[in-house]
Amino acid sequence: MRTSLLRILALIRKEFLAVLKDPRSRFIIFLPPIVQCLVFGYAASFDLNSIPYAVLDQDHSAASHAFLARLDGSGIFRRQADLRRAEEISTWIDSRRVLFVIQIGQEFERCLLAGKTAPVQAMADGRNSNTVATALGYFGSVVEEFNADWGTSHGQAAPPARIIMRSWFNPNLDSRWGIVPSLIGTLTMMGTMMLTALSVAREREQGTFDQLLVTPFRPYEIMAGKSVPNMAIGLGQSTTILLVAQFWFHIPFVGSIFILYAGLVLFLMAAVGLGLFVSSIARTMQQAMLSAFILILPFAMLSGLTTPFNSMPKFLQSFMIINPLRYSLDLTKRVYLEDAGFAQLFSDFLALAVIGLLTLSGAAWLFRRRLS
Repeated sequence: MRTSLLRILALIRKEFLAVLKDPRSRFIIFLPPIVQCLVFGYAASFDLNSIPYAVLDQDHSAASHAFLARLDGSGIFRRQADLRRAEEISTWIDSRRVLFVIQIGQEFERCLLAGKTAPVQAMADGRNSNTVATALGYFGSVVEEFNADWGTSHGQAAPPARIIMRSWFNPNLDSRWGIVPSLIGTLTMMGTMMLTALSVAREREQGTFDQLLVTPFRPYEIMAGKSVPNMAIGLGQSTTILLVAQFWFHIPFVGSIFILYAGLVLFLMAAVGLGLFVSSIARTMQQAMLSAFILILPFAMLSGLTTPFNSMPKFLQSFMIINPLRYSLDLTKRVYLEDAGFAQLFSDFLALAVIGLLTLSGAAWLFRRRLS
């Protein structure tokens, strides 16, 4: 047992040296997680900080000016033009200079003073439906505030019910709070699978794999020697992204660091198992990289990172039961934002443990066939 452990430790040291001395491997480890985390954190945000719009005010009354002043004073809406004719609306929207155009009718103030409905038309550019939906949501909030203030200042009856929104775990509804913690699992899986998939393929190309076969290493010792370094590197990448999330984006971590890393260890077991499975099949580094990308892309797209998992077709939900990233995203976000414990996350821990055991067992079986 002691001799076997020493052999595994020697192979682990060899793997660390091989990874750290390879410029391509060093690049995969250190730079991409930081750059991708910053890019996703800033660019892949569903929040709108500036909404360009144009207005066609056909009333030119004190009420319409007050309404537009509230819109401009929100800090989000940026008025680009005051249109004079309805024919100009299509020109501004077609050229993408504005996201939507607001048209205020001639009877706007008169209807408000009479206590009637005063319609305001918003014509939006539907070519970007998600952005428009968010912008119109902000616009609706401004309209509600204007209605409440108008009713109070003109002695009109207040609406019988007023909705007061409160958001748990993300008070400001900042989409970055949901995206950046999800990158802990996503980017770690990309880097870990890629490194693991290249490990055996690199040795085959360099001719050192044949030398490994004539050594007294057993298949499970080779598996352990290949797995542990990549899991350690994956934990290092996860820690880097976690630090960026907390100290650069200032997203508060409210959960248990022990529970988070326990889940990450199980997740990395599954990711390393998939990488070893690929590396045991691929003959060259190009084949290993291509095979890893073929696995990573659908796993990332169908994990719930970009679209809600429950909104996917049922057959895809059933098929993605094998996707470790699906469980990792749920676990990471719930620990990070909700302070979820082992009891709430038992199903995620169980699924990751099963996937990790199955992938590592499958990779070990392939290794034994290759070595026999």
